[in-house]
Amino acid sequence: MTCASPELIIFDSDGVLVDSEIIALTVLVRTASEEGVAISVEDAIRSFRGLKMTECVREIERRLGRSVRDTFVADVRRATALAFDAELKPVEGIHAALAEITVPVCVASNGPMSKLTHALGLTKLLEHFEGRIFSAYEVGSWKPDPGLFLHAAQTLGAHPSRCVVVEDSLSGIHAAKAAGMRVLGFTAGDPEIERELAAVCDDLFDRMSHLPALLRME
Repeated sequence: MTCASPELIIFDSDGVLVDSEIIALTVLVRTASEEGVAISVEDAIRSFRGLKMTECVREIERRLGRSVRDTFVADVRRATALAFDAELKPVEGIHAALAEITVPVCVASNGPMSKLTHALGLTKLLEHFEGRIFSAYEVGSWKPDPGLFLHAAQTLGAHPSRCVVVEDSLSGIHAAKAAGMRVLGFTAGDPEIERELAAVCDDLFDRMSHLPALLRME
């Protein structure tokens, strides 16, 4: 599928705009260990990357053989926000890439709006996306369902076939494909992510500095 003259570039947030995934998954693993289930960060990356929180909790409960504590999700959210305050950085090269992109941009993420605005604010990316941030929690549609991407496109007046999605997870890529959008897979130079995404992406790239040129080729 080609996408001549894109009308909208839709970015995922975690792992694409902000270097948050290891931080967030480390918090999730630590909180799960408090419940009595041992999960390595490597296992969490394979099992939970790109999923909504309820699916992560469901898998943790399956491994536990019981429900997690009532405050589990709130505890994860609170600890993640504190970890972001201490450690979160933008993905390398994203500020320069956004400065080069002239097409309208937005964010569409499975995360809650409070997490998105917090992360984008900490990394000084909020000014690029303010007023064009779409949370699955507000739309009621989570990737891999295409509803979130379709809502973003409709709200901003772009035809799905003229949208390009920048993603780093299979759930996001499947959502973009189901929405009829072109998708660029960001690997961040990780060979495992590259192997995972190669079969399903229109193009892969490993550095944000490569993104503006890829978009000019559309």
